[in-house]
Amino acid sequence: MTPRPRVVLGVGGGIAAYKACEVLRGLTESGHDVRVVPTEAALRFVGAATFEALSGNKVHTGVFSDVPEVPHVRLGQEADLVVVVPATADLLARAAHGLADDLLTGTLLTARCPVLMVPAMHTEMWEHPATRANVAALRGRGTVVTEPASGRLTGADTGKGRLADPAEIVDLAKLLLHRADALPRDMEGLRVVVSAGGTREPLDPVRYLGNRSSGKQGYALARTAAQRGARVTLVSAHTLALPDPAAVDVVKVGTTAELRDAVHKAAADADVVVMAAAVADFRPVTRAEFKIKKTDRDPDPIGLTRNPDVLAELVEARRGVPGSTQTIVGFAAETGDSGADVLDHARAKLARKGCDLLVVNAVGEGKAFETEDNAGWVLAADGTEQPIALGSKSAMATEVWDSAMSLRDR
Repeated sequence: MTPRPRVVLGVGGGIAAYKACEVLRGLTESGHDVRVVPTEAALRFVGAATFEALSGNKVHTGVFSDVPEVPHVRLGQEADLVVVVPATADLLARAAHGLADDLLTGTLLTARCPVLMVPAMHTEMWEHPATRANVAALRGRGTVVTEPASGRLTGADTGKGRLADPAEIVDLAKLLLHRADALPRDMEGLRVVVSAGGTREPLDPVRYLGNRSSGKQGYALARTAAQRGARVTLVSAHTLALPDPAAVDVVKVGTTAELRDAVHKAAADADVVVMAAAVADFRPVTRAEFKIKKTDRDPDPIGLTRNPDVLAELVEARRGVPGSTQTIVGFAAETGDSGADVLDHARAKLARKGCDLLVVNAVGEGKAFETEDNAGWVLAADGTEQPIALGSKSAMATEVWDSAMSLRDR
């Protein structure tokens, strides 16, 4: 029997400590053995009994509990991952300076596994030079310190410093357990545009032509790019079930025309553009002003006209910019048929579109659309082809970004 991954969940003393309970539940329900190590201040927000009930493990905060077990050494040594939620300004400072005045900071010093620290604090604290220096020091030593979200903070304040969504934190934790080097800060300074979801073309005020895209792959691409240091704009079509990724600017659209306008605007000064959205190829010639009623006679045929090819337009726009170094990545959801298989269709599409990379998914019942996992290939314009094994959509996103960054480094 394969042992469960061992995760230490550190909890800092901030109001966002209550969200650590959602992270804890997400990790335990997905099969991880979690030991919660709160600070004394954290227990003023959430009691030890809550953490013990959700984790099934005892909770201690001090180095003098269970002394024969030497917990401040053993927990870090045995962990496969340490996650700190929330990482307060004080906790970041103590970790950056190597202090070990409680069980959590002692554990951080002995951990040789990946460490994920998820900040939450007021904007002024996050932006203070001392905090920025502490974050830089931790990242320089290999700790993954995420970018916080923007939104409502304690009281009436709003700004950057909000804790990332708990589901996003769980996803990043799983990603680091899958691959410890999945979130390098190699995209610092890059401006990235990602499209996600599926466009819808109205037939009348009620009905539309659309597709089954959930947007999860595009959101994973945006989320991982932001945590690798990029400035990300996410053009999102019909993804209401998905929370906005932390540190990502989200533009909501509905139709292909709206997506086209938003992507072209954002891509004008972008270094990398990834078209992961499932864009409708056709739209109705006319849209009924009122709901089309069911009658005894057969309905009138619905006339369709072709939508613009946004990916091809982006490639053409780049050709018009002398010396452009923009990287363009397309996505293709393909099925084989009697004439060719998935890869044959994808190779032809790559040649036709003219993009730098084409990420190919074999779609069908239970594949790619509306699933948590994905698999496929990354095809490059130079003829290289890289398979991507079945895994989480964030794992696929890291493979795509690795390919894009490798291409840009040539």
